[in-house]
Amino acid sequence: MTGLSTILILVGLFLLGGIYSFVKQQMPKGLIVLLSIGAAMCLSAGVLRLDVWS
Repeated sequence: MTGLSTILILVGLFLLGGIYSFVKQQMPKGLIVLLSIGAAMCLSAGVLRLDVWS
């Protein structure tokens, strides 16, 4: 695992926790959607950067 992919995966998981918290607090849907997009982008970029498939 490279350092950047680790950081991207951790940031994505952190954003997923934020989404869960915001949903429980009934925050605005636009903010939840933005966090969801950010989490998906971080997680997918982190997984794609892994050296597993090379």
